[in-house]
Amino acid sequence: MIGLIIAFAVGLVLSISLTPLFIRYLVHNHYGQFIRQDGPTSHMTKRGTPTMGGVVIIFATVVAWFIGTLINGGLPSWSGILLVFLFVGIGFIGLLDDALKIMHQRSLGLHAWAKIVGQVAIASLFTWGILTIPNVHGRTPGIFDISLARPLGLTFTQWGIVAAVILIVLWVNFIVAAWSNAVNLTDGLDGLAAGAGIFVFVAYTFISYFQLLQSCWGDTLNVAACYDTRDPLSIAIFCSSLVGALAGFLWWNASPAQIFMGDTGSQAIGAAVAGVSILTDTEFLAILIGGLYVITTLSDVIQIGVFKLTHKRVFRMAPLHHHFELKGWKEITIVIRFWLIAALFAVMGAGLFYAEWVSQL
Repeated sequence: MIGLIIAFAVGLVLSISLTPLFIRYLVHNHYGQFIRQDGPTSHMTKRGTPTMGGVVIIFATVVAWFIGTLINGGLPSWSGILLVFLFVGIGFIGLLDDALKIMHQRSLGLHAWAKIVGQVAIASLFTWGILTIPNVHGRTPGIFDISLARPLGLTFTQWGIVAAVILIVLWVNFIVAAWSNAVNLTDGLDGLAAGAGIFVFVAYTFISYFQLLQSCWGDTLNVAACYDTRDPLSIAIFCSSLVGALAGFLWWNASPAQIFMGDTGSQAIGAAVAGVSILTDTEFLAILIGGLYVITTLSDVIQIGVFKLTHKRVFRMAPLHHHFELKGWKEITIVIRFWLIAALFAVMGAGLFYAEWVSQL
C-alpha cells in the first residue's frame, strides 16, 4: 500500500510543479493551440493557449511509477514495463501530431495513415510482449480469452494457434485505437478529459489492488474467486501514479485552462485505459468504467451516421459536450456535470467488479 501512496504523491508533486515551467517554455517558443474554425465560437479565445501538456503527465506518471515500484521493494515487472511502453509510445505519436499542428498552424497534424501505422506498430509490439515471458506460475501478462470482470471462457485458441495470434493482435489493436480516440474526442473542454481520467484510474487502482489481495498465488482462502492476473501490484502503482499526475495537471488545466494536454495526453491516457483493461482481464468492464468516454464517442458516431443517411443532425454539434455548449450551457457547468457522470460510471464499474467477485464465493 505504501508504494501506491508514494506513487500518487510523487505523480501529483511532479505534475503540479513541472506544468508551470513547461507552460513558460511553450509560451516562450510560441507553441500554442490551433482552434478549429467550425467549433463553438467561444473557443476562439483559447487560440494560442500552450498545448502538449501531456508531456508532463507522461513524465510524472512514469517517474512516479518507477519510484513507487522501488519503494515497494522490487524492480519493474514485465507487465508494468509493457504498460509504460504502450502509454509512452502512443503518447509519442500524439506528440508528433501536436507538433505538426503547431508547425503548420492548422487543426490537422499527422496524416491518418501515418498515425494508424504508428499505433498498429506499438500495439502489436505490446501484444507480442503480453504473450511472452511467463512468470514462475506460467502466466503471461496477457491471455487469449475475452474478459468482462475475469475471463469469460471465450478464447481465440479454439480456432487454432495461428488464428488465435492473428485475432489477439487485431483485438488489442482495436482496443488501443478505440480508447485512444475516445479520450481524444472527450478532450474538448477545459479539464474534462483529465478529470474523467482521474475517476477511471481510481477505479482501476482499486480493481488491480483487489486482484493482488485475492491473487491465486497469495494467501487468499477464496480459491474459487481468486484472480490469476499477472503483476497486479505494478498495475495498481501505475494507476495511482497516473491519478496523481492527472490531478496535478488539472490544477493548471481547469477552466480557464492555462495549458491543454493535446493529443500527447489524450492519446496516452486512452492507451493506458486500453492497456490496464487488457492486463487486468477487464476489457468489457472498461466500457462501463470509462462510460463517459464511450458516450462521447457514440455521440460522434451517431451524428455522422445519421447525417450520412438522412442529412439531418441529431445533435447541434458533436461530440456531445459541444451540443450542450451550443444550447447555452456554460463550459464549467458542462465539465462538472460530465465529471459527475464519469464518477458514477467508475463507481458502477468498480461495484460490478466487486459484485462479480462476491458471486463467485
